Amino acid sequence: MTTILDGKKLREKILSDLKTKIEGFNKKPSLAVILVGNNPASQIYVYNKKKTAEKIGINSNVINYPATVTEDELLEKIHELNRDENVDAILVQLPLPEHISKEKVINMISPQKDVDGFTPYNFGKLFSGEKPFVYPCTPKGILLLLDEYNIELEGKHVVIVGRSNIVGKPLFQMMLNRNATVTICHSHTKNLSDITKTADVLVSAVGENIIEEKMLKPGCIVVDVGIFKDAAGRTRGDVDFENVSKIASYISPVPGGVGPMTITSLMLNTVELFEISNKRLK
Repeated sequence: MTTILDGKKLREKILSDLKTKIEGFNKKPSLAVILVGNNPASQIYVYNKKKTAEKIGINSNVINYPATVTEDELLEKIHELNRDENVDAILVQLPLPEHISKEKVINMISPQKDVDGFTPYNFGKLFSGEKPFVYPCTPKGILLLLDEYNIELEGKHVVIVGRSNIVGKPLFQMMLNRNATVTICHSHTKNLSDITKTADVLVSAVGENIIEEKMLKPGCIVVDVGIFKDAAGRTRGDVDFENVSKIASYISPVPGGVGPMTITSLMLNTVELFEISNKRLK
């Protein structure tokens, strides 16, 4: 029988524990979110982040800029937030307008306030085998979900489909740190199904409905990170859930699997950065 990896249930458990922890602090952790432009998806993401933060006692300040904001203005604002001792964590909602360099913006964030774990410092720490200030949110959420169901990764063959800096690349290293054997596939990978059939754990983070039952071996653990709307407006993931769930031992649904864990990890990271900041200021 297939077990559903329930991200919603785990989210409520972690957020409840976080709320209790925050109530014991001498002040509230603070998260600054920069939103540029009026991308509808970004607005929804930021709203959900702010709502979750406030629910558990984190101060969340959303700083809105029009799409016409200059790169220099944005960089100066981040520099200001870096110096502000009342701000523990900084998040710049992606994507950014084309005239703004995503790399410059991410590089400007202080590693000790980098709540997404995307700065070169934190990425470098991760890939060198050292502990970064925080781990990227979606990979962190995936591991929390697997841990909740006591899924051991050591010695398992993990196949990751997708090589983004947000999911695929950091997850590769984090799985490696758990002593898994990791293969990463992407748009130029040949004979994808030959590789996915060897997976003990399959993680797909592409944003297209590409993983079918015939591509997996029975008993595989399946983590679906992709999310998109199909032609009928339905929310879908990378995995053919109906058929794959017949052979998988564990599977995460879309929605309700990895998605809730990403924002949960963001809250955990905010609190971790707050604790680091408090130690530094004492």
